Amino acid sequence: MTTVLVVDDQPLQRYGFRMLLDSVPETEVVGEAAHGTEAVRKAAELRPDVVLMDVRMPGMDGIEATRRIVATGDRSRVLVLTTFDLDEYVYAALRAGASGFLLKDARPEELLAGIRAVAVGDAVIAPALTRRLLHEFSRLVPPGGDGAGDPGLSALTGREREILVAIGKGWTNSEIATRLVLSESTVKTHVGRVLSKIGARDRVQAVIFAYDHGLARPHGG
Repeated sequence: MTTVLVVDDQPLQRYGFRMLLDSVPETEVVGEAAHGTEAVRKAAELRPDVVLMDVRMPGMDGIEATRRIVATGDRSRVLVLTTFDLDEYVYAALRAGASGFLLKDARPEELLAGIRAVAVGDAVIAPALTRRLLHEFSRLVPPGGDGAGDPGLSALTGREREILVAIGKGWTNSEIATRLVLSESTVKTHVGRVLSKIGARDRVQAVIFAYDHGLARPHGG
């Protein structure tokens, strides 16, 4: 059973999400919040597995709420929901620690699959969408250097660095396996080690790390 806190300033949206999530046995809505301040309080109180977080809300927005929830180090992971696939706030939300984002018009099965993935520590952003985000928001983040001196990056083996570069390009495990001539199970093991060494919660954070350290560029460079 995956517990979920639904955060949205629109009552009808919250009702719709609750109806969907309560209709399947593997998810349970444990609470609702109409703004960021309430979301932070209820996340601390209810400790849900996943927080479905709207971005644009009155008062404290979803970005600041995400930052505060993640900063507690608690179990809850944040899945951002947005109306626009290139919402200018989404990149900031990911940098704040969100484990990914989906569009509000996603199909029910996509939302349910996304919640399950986030609950077990995975990230929910399609590789192609990751590339679009990096391209769209590259102007917002100064390109990093080569990562020299970063302890996390220095701890990587040559192969693990290759894997990090591939993650930064938005490649899936199967794409990495094909291009680097490895088995998917081996890639999965490497990815886990990379995330651990650089201190990334999931692949989304690894993409941001790779970009910040100059290992990834827009257009998949």
